[in-house]
Amino acid sequence: MDFRHSERSQALQEQLRAFLDEHVFPAEHEFEHQVAANRAAGNPFRTPEVLQGLKRTAREQGLWNLFLPAGSEQAGHGPGEQFGAGLSVLDYAPLAELSGRSVAIAPEAMNCSAPDTGNMELLAMFGTEAQVDAWLRPLLAGEIRSCFSMTEPAVASSDATNIALTITRDGDAYVVDGRKWWSTGAMRPECKVAIVMGVSDPGADRHARHSMILVPLDAPGVVIERSTSVFGYDDGPHGGHGVIHYDHVRVPVENLLGPQGGGFMMAQARLGPGRIHHCMRSLGMAERALELMCTRAASRDVFGGPLARQGVVQEWIAESRLAIEQARLLVLKTAWLIDNVGAKGARTEIAAIKVAAPRAASYVVDRAIQVHGGAGVSGDTPLAESWAQLRTLHLADGPDEVHLRSLGRDELRKHAATTR
Repeated sequence: MDFRHSERSQALQEQLRAFLDEHVFPAEHEFEHQVAANRAAGNPFRTPEVLQGLKRTAREQGLWNLFLPAGSEQAGHGPGEQFGAGLSVLDYAPLAELSGRSVAIAPEAMNCSAPDTGNMELLAMFGTEAQVDAWLRPLLAGEIRSCFSMTEPAVASSDATNIALTITRDGDAYVVDGRKWWSTGAMRPECKVAIVMGVSDPGADRHARHSMILVPLDAPGVVIERSTSVFGYDDGPHGGHGVIHYDHVRVPVENLLGPQGGGFMMAQARLGPGRIHHCMRSLGMAERALELMCTRAASRDVFGGPLARQGVVQEWIAESRLAIEQARLLVLKTAWLIDNVGAKGARTEIAAIKVAAPRAASYVVDRAIQVHGGAGVSGDTPLAESWAQLRTLHLADGPDEVHLRSLGRDELRKHAATTR
């Protein structure tokens, strides 16, 4: 395995570091100020205006749509038409990690934030020409946003075959009926379309019962009830996490995304790359937390000397570095495998990194909070919000236990002959 990054990736890394230093980090205070002002004005889900300027700069500098891997061509949409930057997953890994250092701003500024990234990948892989023109191109241009409606409040959605929303054919339309939640981004005015997963073939095999369909959020019957919160954070500037009732919503048959009954397959195609993107960004969050921890430890005096002299603090810093480096190596191995054998061939490693990276980053952020004392759990540093986001990653895109179950089964299969 060769984890070296291409010259293009290395050049983009230098560009991105400069973009962060010169534009993103200086904008963080203004971003928070605008978030607070929007909430005070009764518009918590309004996009802070500072992001628009950052998006323009990122696009001008070529730091735009970097997430779509090489080979993201859509057959039938022009000879060799390429969507996105065409980087390998391995070359994108350090860029996603860098964006995680300002996770509230940088990914969206580069049009590389979830859930749009996964939705764009689905449209690039499975969308018809009309769907690409109506939804993918505006998403790639950053003109609209989207959400992904998969998880449901009434069933254990960690097993996707439990999903119960129905997608029923009725003449020249499908009727979508059911209730979803954790539809991230749905509260934002720019969010125009949802990719909804539901049961279209109830009599089919359990992995062939579901389909995905494109539902415009202004369609009659779409009721956005409220947004959930994460440890008290409403994620307002990112469009919240919508609870949506699809109440007998009729959409044209042309809105079916991919093959009927292919929902489970497409969900796996979407979640594989999406999971590793989360892991990459989480390492950036961990790196920034480690920097803050070291700076704090060196600058605070306790018991007659710098906090950094305390052996336990030195141990936390050392363990944090070990955790980051170990997780990064597994991320890079997984990225290399996706590039060389595809997401299906990297299934075991994707499951492993989805547990290992949030676990490592959560440890680092937790230790950084401890070193900061009361400041660590306040809003005066990014640590508390980072902790909340990372804690959520132990559940999002499949809880840790589901991935550990898969890993355990894979290991046991290797010894099946000797354990009978």
